[in-house]
Amino acid sequence: MKPYYQDDNCTIYNGDCGEILPTLDKVDLVLTDPPYGMSFRSNHRTIKHDKIIGDSALPIELINLSINKAQNAAYIFCRWDNIHEMPKPKSIIAWIKNNWSMGDLKHEHGRQWEACLFYPQENHEFIKRIPDVIKAKRTGNDLHPTEKPIDAIIPLMECNVGDVILDPFMGSGTTLRAAKDLGRKAIGIELEEKYCEIAAKRLEQEVFNFG
Repeated sequence: MKPYYQDDNCTIYNGDCGEILPTLDKVDLVLTDPPYGMSFRSNHRTIKHDKIIGDSALPIELINLSINKAQNAAYIFCRWDNIHEMPKPKSIIAWIKNNWSMGDLKHEHGRQWEACLFYPQENHEFIKRIPDVIKAKRTGNDLHPTEKPIDAIIPLMECNVGDVILDPFMGSGTTLRAAKDLGRKAIGIELEEKYCEIAAKRLEQEVFNFG
């Protein structure tokens, strides 16, 4: 399949990851934020995003396929109530946000975290071992309805050996942008062309040197 976008570090494919993943070789790391199966659409924005395509159910088969593409490790973001549906992880990392959800105001604590499940593979090796809590301010979701902050992604890459990263649910391209800033290579797959365009524009911006 011809890439939607390609530079020296990153490649973007516009299409269904269920069709594209089998055509790709294994990578070092998989780092992705799949649809949570909640038909999410923020009600707190003046200008609202459309609902995420494919967000009607947690895509377990595609998540398993993604994990199996990793030679070293896979990181999969999810909600707390997705965890029982997911393959059992080795660790669960909590991304702590700077705000919390409303939810059931009478019978539920306000949630301030999202889970990131860690699946080390046969060739896994840490560069440095980090705690299972990452604190990073949430984005304003200007580019995507569930946009992850780059500050939540960078630590996961920096702590692991692995030069090639795959994000099969790329969204607005945060994983690829983080990889490029760290001088690593990355592959992104995204079903919606509008987000491929956004990600490509982000990759054309000046590289931020984290070294």
